Amino acid sequence: MNFTRWSARLPGTQRRAAARTDHPGTPDRRGESAGAVPAARAEHLTDEHPHIPAVDELPVRDVLDRVPALVALVHGPDHRVAYVNDAYVAAFGVRPLGEPVRESLPELDELGLLPLLDQVRRSGRDRTLKSRKAPDGRSYTFTCTPVTEGADDGGAILLFATDVTDHAEAAERLRASERSQRETAVTLQRSLLPQELEEPDDLRIAATYHPGGTETAVGGDWYDVITLGGGRTALVIGDVMGRGVRAAAVMGQLRTAVRAYARLDLPPHEVLQLLDGLAAEIDPNQIATCVYAIHDPNEGRLVYASAGHLPILVRDESGVVQRADEPTGPPLGTGGWMHASGSIALGPGSTAVLYTDGLVERRDQDLDEGIAALERALAGATGTPQVVCDRLVRSAGVTADHDDDVAVLVLQHPARTGPTGDLFRNAALELLGGIEAAPRARAFASGVLTSWRFPAELHDLGVLAASELVANSLQHGIPPMRLRLRRTDRRLIIEVTDGDDHLPRRRRAEPADESGRGIAIVATIATNWGSRRTPGGGKAVWCEFVLPKP
Repeated sequence: MNFTRWSARLPGTQRRAAARTDHPGTPDRRGESAGAVPAARAEHLTDEHPHIPAVDELPVRDVLDRVPALVALVHGPDHRVAYVNDAYVAAFGVRPLGEPVRESLPELDELGLLPLLDQVRRSGRDRTLKSRKAPDGRSYTFTCTPVTEGADDGGAILLFATDVTDHAEAAERLRASERSQRETAVTLQRSLLPQELEEPDDLRIAATYHPGGTETAVGGDWYDVITLGGGRTALVIGDVMGRGVRAAAVMGQLRTAVRAYARLDLPPHEVLQLLDGLAAEIDPNQIATCVYAIHDPNEGRLVYASAGHLPILVRDESGVVQRADEPTGPPLGTGGWMHASGSIALGPGSTAVLYTDGLVERRDQDLDEGIAALERALAGATGTPQVVCDRLVRSAGVTADHDDDVAVLVLQHPARTGPTGDLFRNAALELLGGIEAAPRARAFASGVLTSWRFPAELHDLGVLAASELVANSLQHGIPPMRLRLRRTDRRLIIEVTDGDDHLPRRRRAEPADESGRGIAIVATIATNWGSRRTPGGGKAVWCEFVLPKP
């Protein structure tokens, strides 16, 4: 194979040859123009600077043999090898010439370069294959250039491979560092989420969290379930704006604060008010959306407050889906806003969904369209909370490479009938009159607990607790007053409400004191007790007893 023949066809060779014929040598002195170099001076320059050959005059093969890049020349429809330079031989060993690439240069076949050669031959255009790892362990970027001028054997292609191993290794180290950081953030995020959801007596709950895809930094989505006592349950879901470890850390602080504020048994809007101030203190440049809701089985409603978060969706037992749109305030951390509480019905047989924007927000559609699609999916989603949760995630098209974090919290208020329904009972008595209401309350509690067939010891403790709570309310509260007894499959709950908003506290009574021991007695005999202010301006004091396992 005559390589000089092919070198004459390299791009640019003909243009440089034409340029030499268009610019003849320097004219003699008689034809010099003004400003030309005198002959003596020209001779002096020639002596000091001997003739330097132009690029066109260099032997192409010698040049290609000395370049550090890998060079090969193939020709014809079956890409027969015409030439490989010394760098190619050093990288892959001696290769026979005149054979097809598939047989002579099998490493190119392993790299998937043969289809690229066919494309170059058909199109007559350059093609590049970036950063492929060759069998020698090095990484190369291959450029294939057609050499077709004057060809009589189907055309030729020049392969030029640049060693980019250092760049590829640096890029891989960067990707490994990013993966490590993301894994750290995901681990932190998951560790800050509840490892096991609390299980309220009256609700069935499931939740899921899906971090964004591998190219997406983890966000600050979170959820939580908090049993408040007295049969009530707090539910919260939120989203810290931003991504990475910082967002996850802020999320963890907010979640911890929510649990602390929830123990105060405050209304939802007051909890958000406290969180708003805390978020500004944690990081003034970071904001978060949040929904905090409380379910009270006695009321059959979900009372909630929203700080810039997406609306709660509730499907009733007939399959109709409602959207809790109002009231909604600005996100946490903005300050200067008075949040308000709203409510939505959540009776037996209902299902509610709390979620973050990753479930419904898409770049190619309006947010309302995503929420409407979720409503349609919820209307047809039946089964356990976990089944509903999984169906909603699938219907939203959430996959492993999703571009945003997704958190979903599903709660159901089951409609209980038959033997299961007998385990959930309610009884209430309006406390009318003066001190004579106390014996009526004791008689009422005794009759109810007897009808519920509680053991004698639990019966007596329940009557004593009801008597002390009623006596405390009659002495320190104001009408209207009511005694409520509630049983679930796990506990007995006794609650007394009145119109005074002063919360009782447990204190140590001196031996000579004739009062001050009621709450101490209740705290001693009951499994748990507490008090809270009610929306109407009064208070509720409650205690509960864990039922013995059958």
